Amino acid sequence: MKRMIQGLLLAGSLMVGGSALAQANTQGQASKDTSATPGKSAAKGGMVEHLGFKVPADEKAMLERIHHANQQEIQLGKLAQQNAQSQDVKSYGDMLVKDHTSADQQVMAYAQKKGLKLGEPKPLDDVERRSMAAGKANMEKLQVLKGVPFDACFLASMVGDHDAVLGELMAGQQSATDAGLTPLLQQLATSVTQHRQQAYSLLGRNGPGATSGVGGSGDVGSDVHHDMGSGTGGAGDTNKGTKSPGDKNTLDPGSGQKKY
Repeated sequence: MKRMIQGLLLAGSLMVGGSALAQANTQGQASKDTSATPGKSAAKGGMVEHLGFKVPADEKAMLERIHHANQQEIQLGKLAQQNAQSQDVKSYGDMLVKDHTSADQQVMAYAQKKGLKLGEPKPLDDVERRSMAAGKANMEKLQVLKGVPFDACFLASMVGDHDAVLGELMAGQQSATDAGLTPLLQQLATSVTQHRQQAYSLLGRNGPGATSGVGGSGDVGSDVHHDMGSGTGGAGDTNKGTKSPGDKNTLDPGSGQKKY
């Protein structure tokens, strides 16, 4: 009987000790994982999420999405030059073509330096698949619109699209490991912010809520005209005198759909 009691006590001690050891290992591993990437978002399923926006953790896949976004903005800029009625919107389209062409050249140069051949991005999950499909549908819609309807829809799309791209660039900065990639992403984010603010300002004069005529031609060139790779100037420089909260250099994740 005595031996039985001793055996039960020994078994109980081993169980408690094993449980404590397993818990300590789990806590230690969690602490290790947290400290390994301070201030960075965790990768889930090959994607890095930051403030609700996701980009691939793989550098090549992320660059493919930035390249794709540049190409789409160039195409949309050319479409604005053809289909817009407002001279301001036409000038804005011209700016998109020039700035995103410059940006894409930098992205491609970086990829070539790293020995990466960029192709058409393939969706990594259902959310990204739907987002890409929505971007394609929006492009098709804008291709058939002309004049005032095009101006309003195009500018509204530019506000939402640039918000989404900005969020993804911020997520990219969180996951970037190459010292040469971070400043490039920062330059792109600065210019994307400026593009978004100018689109918002133009939407106030050309959108459904506009009650008076369109601003004079050349306003876009005088208010904001910068090189995508310059990385200079804050978003507040684009709309002096505008007091709407939407014109601040802030990110509004809910203002538009993602498009990469």
